[in-house]
Amino acid sequence: MPHTLDADAVRNWCGLALDALGRARADIDAINVYPVADGDTGTNLYLTVESAARAVDAAFDGHAASAAVSRPTLADVVRAMAHGALIGARGNSGTILAQLLRGMADVLATGPVEGNPGTGEADGLRRALRRAVDLAYLAVAHPVEGTVLTVAVAAAEGAERATGDVATVARSAYEGARAALQATPGQLDVLARAGVVDAGGYGLVTVLGGLAEALSGEAPAALAPVRPLGGALATAGQDPAGCPADGAPGGGPGFEVIYLLEADDTAVAALRERLDALGDSLVVVGGDGLWNVHVHVDDAGAAVEAGIQAGRPYRIRITHFGGAARKADADGQDRPGPAVVLPDRTGAQDSMAGPRGERATRAVVAVVPGDGLAALCAEAGATAVATRAGEPPASGELVEAVRRADAREVVLLPNDTELHHTAAAAAAQARAEGVRAAVIPTRSAVQGIAALAVHEPGRSFDEDVVAMTSAAGATRYAELAVAERQSWTMAGVCQAGDVLGMIDGDVAVIGSELAATAETVLDRMLASGGEMVTLVLGAGLADEVAERLERHVREGHFAVDTVVYRGGQPTTPLIIGVE
Repeated sequence: MPHTLDADAVRNWCGLALDALGRARADIDAINVYPVADGDTGTNLYLTVESAARAVDAAFDGHAASAAVSRPTLADVVRAMAHGALIGARGNSGTILAQLLRGMADVLATGPVEGNPGTGEADGLRRALRRAVDLAYLAVAHPVEGTVLTVAVAAAEGAERATGDVATVARSAYEGARAALQATPGQLDVLARAGVVDAGGYGLVTVLGGLAEALSGEAPAALAPVRPLGGALATAGQDPAGCPADGAPGGGPGFEVIYLLEADDTAVAALRERLDALGDSLVVVGGDGLWNVHVHVDDAGAAVEAGIQAGRPYRIRITHFGGAARKADADGQDRPGPAVVLPDRTGAQDSMAGPRGERATRAVVAVVPGDGLAALCAEAGATAVATRAGEPPASGELVEAVRRADAREVVLLPNDTELHHTAAAAAAQARAEGVRAAVIPTRSAVQGIAALAVHEPGRSFDEDVVAMTSAAGATRYAELAVAERQSWTMAGVCQAGDVLGMIDGDVAVIGSELAATAETVLDRMLASGGEMVTLVLGAGLADEVAERLERHVREGHFAVDTVVYRGGQPTTPLIIGVE
């Protein structure tokens, strides 16, 4: 029985699409040869739609719990669906699907155009699918035909050709997408060589089948076999030519980097240019200050640093393609390769030093602003370079620290934006002396602490650098300072003696008392989420302040842990980190 395109239909669509992707996931993973043969497209699409479905369920639950006991509108639900897909998007195809859903939501949330009798539900769906395509092409840096984008275009064109009710339009979109999917091997050589259709396109057709079923009440015709050319299915872990994967399959970049990013449109435009120069498969989706960034690169740290410069990246996920290929067990289940995610920072740390008298394999050199932080770093096995008030260390001091560490590999933590070039110069000198060196662009001591907490000398150098970079990038930082004179700030005019709360380098709060100002800073930082707060106390700051702030976090922010360090920094009373 046909159904109107309302909130219930969207909820049903999400459920049907999720069930269908669950059944097709293994097949889609198996034919995943483009852009990287890492065998996870089906899984990524399933996780993306699962996040969208959960957001839709939450919208219904929220209305059910309200005093008015109202039901969500179509606008409420499609926006929730798009937001859920955005924050849960995985992989290249999942990120593009999130943008397609956002484009549909842009139109469906506004309803019919007033004064135009031809804009009913059917026309709304036509316009929604066209808007979805337009946004998706804008999000992909270098669109390629024969992929999910081509299938999306065919869906929009199929909808535009259809006459009749909204169920008829949905079914025509599905049929157009299904036909386009069968043609993808003739558009992309890598698919033709493997004898498969595009995996991302297969997933989109599956999602559109759920939409057609939700609106018509009838399951659409089944998809054709995944081997349309009669060729053998691509084996996960091989490149399209049949060669075993080594690094990135097919010889491309070695890492997939994905993160959510809070940033404005201008910053994102610059970010696109920078990431496009670093790698390929660049997709940046979202809007209204929240974006999902996906790119394949060789320098994962640079991709994360680009995000840090653009705004606030979090939920950072970095996967090394060398180990990302999925292998099927005897029971047919997937085993994902290792993905670099943020480890538990409370885990035990291995010693960085080798046996007495031997040169260490790997060392960490950290620049810190206080004796307490220097002792903390030394306890963790790092070589600390303590700064003096108004006297930042020169590159020569960092080179000497690298030499003292006496290791074959060194990771440098500058812990200050102004020291990034200094650290880079020291790393270059270290490389000239035969030491493998990398700089993690930490901007605060708390980012350095987060990076040091996940350091593991037992893994490969690249993976260790990636994990440390991820941990640093997932940590927001703030500093409390006392104004020395009247000045204009981002938060207004401050007077000499005012307490300034600086979040991520900008003055965000002006107060008269340090603890109260710190509480306001914590509330602002935790408003967007957080799991752990780090407080680094400066020289002379009373323990009572730390106790008050710990209590404030405990009482006002459920399930957020707090750790306190006596840093001893002379000029900054308090440094705050939120992970």
